[in-house]
Amino acid sequence: MSSSVPQGHTWAQKVKKEDEEEDPLDQLISRSGCAASHFAVQECMAQHQDWRQCQPQVQAFRDCMSEQQARRRKELQRRKEHASAHC
Repeated sequence: MSSSVPQGHTWAQKVKKEDEEEDPLDQLISRSGCAASHFAVQECMAQHQDWRQCQPQVQAFRDCMSEQQARRRKELQRRKEHASAHC
């Protein structure tokens, strides 16, 4: 095999260089309020290298994101109702 074969995901946080833009996915997760549970998944994966051993962390992240999405839907619905009431 040649050394140009891409390496698999390392499951470790990368240090951001000053001139790099933040990943849009990382921005989304940060804004969601679920960054801590996301980092817990990443840490577990770095330690165990087996997603099956990280199911509690995965479930916590999933629950957090689901709650955030529900809050977002409610807010968008509220704004839509508010805008239609003022037309």
